[in-house]
Amino acid sequence: MSDLDAIVVGAGPNGLAAAVTLARAGLSVRVYEKGGTIGGGARTMEMTLPGYLHDVCSAVHPLAFESRFFREFGLGRRVDFAVPDASFAQPLDGGSAAIAYRDLDRTAESIGRDGDAYARLMRPLVERASGVSDFTGHPLLRVPADPAAAVWFGLRALEQGSGLWNARFAEDAAPALLTGVAAHTILSLPSLAAAGAGLALSTYGHARGWPIPIGGSQSIVDAMADDLREHGGEIVTDQEVESLRELPDAKAVLLDVVPRDFLRIAGDAVPAGYRGALERFRYGGAVAKVDFALSGPVPWANEEVRSAGTVHVGGTRAEMAASENLISRGGLPDAPYVLVAQPSGFDSSRAPAGAHVLWTYTHVPSGSTADRADAVIRQIERFAPGFRDLIVGMNSRNAVEVEAENPNYPGGDIAAGAPALRQLLKRPVVSREPWRTPLDGVYLCSASTSPGPGVHGLAGWHAARSALRHTFGTRISPDLAPR
Repeated sequence: MSDLDAIVVGAGPNGLAAAVTLARAGLSVRVYEKGGTIGGGARTMEMTLPGYLHDVCSAVHPLAFESRFFREFGLGRRVDFAVPDASFAQPLDGGSAAIAYRDLDRTAESIGRDGDAYARLMRPLVERASGVSDFTGHPLLRVPADPAAAVWFGLRALEQGSGLWNARFAEDAAPALLTGVAAHTILSLPSLAAAGAGLALSTYGHARGWPIPIGGSQSIVDAMADDLREHGGEIVTDQEVESLRELPDAKAVLLDVVPRDFLRIAGDAVPAGYRGALERFRYGGAVAKVDFALSGPVPWANEEVRSAGTVHVGGTRAEMAASENLISRGGLPDAPYVLVAQPSGFDSSRAPAGAHVLWTYTHVPSGSTADRADAVIRQIERFAPGFRDLIVGMNSRNAVEVEAENPNYPGGDIAAGAPALRQLLKRPVVSREPWRTPLDGVYLCSASTSPGPGVHGLAGWHAARSALRHTFGTRISPDLAPR
């Protein structure tokens, strides 16, 4: 017999958030992790040369200060963050660039002719950033805590997710700035879901910034693991779970896995209707990732781009939309959209003195075996002449290799399921509590559940609170604050 109250399968950010929440409720908790290290997509490790620390997947964390779980957990008191004055940047041809500063007015002034239009678009959301976070951090079936924020957000998403997306703009800078963020979603552009995600992330960039954890993303998961152990929880690594039957007895099991792996692990116990719903869950586009060790900072043609922790490389709105839409049709663009993070410009612990790490990925069709390193280098070189000459080490992974490293990224889909509007309503099923499965005491807590992708811990936190209500009979949410 086991004395365990709860088992969590998977030690990514959502699995650890679930485990922390349950342990803080006074329950005995054990986490099983397939890999030799914890963290999933939030790990940090040497990937190119000794002394160069690279984030395996997530690098910059727009939700570190806005996620309700992280706010209650007191993440900002547990982990040191650098918060650049410029959250993100969009270099353009000819040495110009659009810069999204934390200060919305400064951003508007720097954009030029469209500055006022950009400020009018964003200001109602920035002023209601917590309401936007609440609305987007819960299932869409829930009544929002701040209805005004939800209305402002919905109207702006309708505009920027439709053919009207250029109606308020006359030049390239402001539309490119917005599209660079919306393109994170690996969806066709324009689309409602891409616009919603882009507006939410942009809101956080202006409200509190896009923080970079000192020491890498591993610092975030280590903080959660430390808290779990301090409250009696345990973590077992190098332990793959193939079936629910092989787990020790526990009142609740929470699985930080994608639906296809849940069906494999749960086996014949899954009712036919629920099985069919999970089998219809659709995975989305993929990433190819390229990490660089550099002998110096990226030589951006516009030096102000160095002030941003994140850079969206892809040119104008029209160019990025064409690139992303080609990928949605199964193609590979010659001039791709590239998402770039330059953490060592703000955290000297990431690389030897004077050297830098550069984190990049570009989008590809699901299951692509294409090595996109040359395409990434060419596109960065377009806006940073001489970049190629600074490369002293490189690690390139195609979409298949991305999945092999993390099975929660089917086909290289780091969102663990296409974040299209239909699958934000149905993630993975239409329910006010989509984390709860038909199996008694069994819950899903991965990014395949509401509210979807991102390092925010919310899927795990929501799933754990659902388990506390339905399996352990309490509606009291435990205090998560540092002690």
